[in-house]
Amino acid sequence: MRSIAVLGATGSIGASALDVIARHPDRFRVSALAAHRNVEALAALCVRFVPDLAVIADASLEADLRERLRTARVATRVASGATALIEAASGSHCDTVIAAIVGAAGLESTLAAARAGKRLLLANKEAVVMAGPLLRTALQEGGGDLLPIDSEHNAVFQCLPAHRSGLVGAGVRRILLTASGGPFRGRRREELGAVTPEMACAHPNWRMGRKISVDSATLMNKGLEVIEAHFLFDAPAECIEVVVHPQSIVHSMVEYADGSVLAQLGNPDMRTALAHALAWPERIEAGVAPLDLLRIARLDFEAPDRATFACLDLAYRALADAGNLPTVLNAANEEAVAAFLDGRLPFLAISHVIERTLENTPSVAIDTLAAVLDSDLTARRVAQRMIASVKD
Repeated sequence: MRSIAVLGATGSIGASALDVIARHPDRFRVSALAAHRNVEALAALCVRFVPDLAVIADASLEADLRERLRTARVATRVASGATALIEAASGSHCDTVIAAIVGAAGLESTLAAARAGKRLLLANKEAVVMAGPLLRTALQEGGGDLLPIDSEHNAVFQCLPAHRSGLVGAGVRRILLTASGGPFRGRRREELGAVTPEMACAHPNWRMGRKISVDSATLMNKGLEVIEAHFLFDAPAECIEVVVHPQSIVHSMVEYADGSVLAQLGNPDMRTALAHALAWPERIEAGVAPLDLLRIARLDFEAPDRATFACLDLAYRALADAGNLPTVLNAANEEAVAAFLDGRLPFLAISHVIERTLENTPSVAIDTLAAVLDSDLTARRVAQRMIASVKD
């Protein structure tokens, strides 16, 4: 019986994870749930799963959550704030942590889970982008497992050899990360001037949160995944390639030195990757419909339009820096996407803000969490100035 802490329980990944967990009560128990501000949804999940600990990140909502659980007669301990999130990720109540908090907010709890030796099921790609070397060190210190649960890196994980010491030793030539192309695939830059948040969030294949949906529309999501693949699989940037695959059936591929290409296929449903990681190295039922290749009939692949979607090249540029530029890239993107979703920034200006932030933030080495957080804060301030200048 594995005891699971779900960080980001009220988001789309959290919902998919809890669906898989509920299908296997003989294997899994929810021991902790954490959410940002959705106190109503978190309380409902506590009534359903009765965890040992419930954490609401916004401390102003702790009393509300506590009262809701008292009224429902649920004996779950309630806590709030950043320290409580770290406790949820590293405490003795769990042996497995699903890290699904969006953005930089999930960094410290992810590192805490790694240092505590938990089995870390990682959906928070920003934590890897911001602090990849620190995460590696934390995993070595804790001795736990890291299993990626975003569909692309989970696919790569499944296609790589079970026992490997770097890609070269495994005979790997390339990692091929597939991208749906988002809602604007095939559109030229001049056609995207009037894009609204609703248009950008209308992903053709996946049901996701608003921030990651915008990242998919700009291809920044794939750029972040390139950086993530570098750190997760010890892969040089030149060995990581992005291929647009509009059907979202092939989730990623690994090409070997002998010419073989291994691919992981499945319907576009996060529960497949979650079930794989939760039960690894075993396989369990995920509630996902069988893949009907005869109905799909064809699988298409094409090169990404790097001129229209400049964010992908910005990510490769940041990865080429040995210091803090991946952290800067992530911070600038979060600020730009938030401004776009709030109606303060045009869609096409997202990449402009990120590029200008990269150019105007000093490149420094980062070897501590404090250095990462300082670089993140500095980049956000620069990005906010860039956003204001675009608006003006």
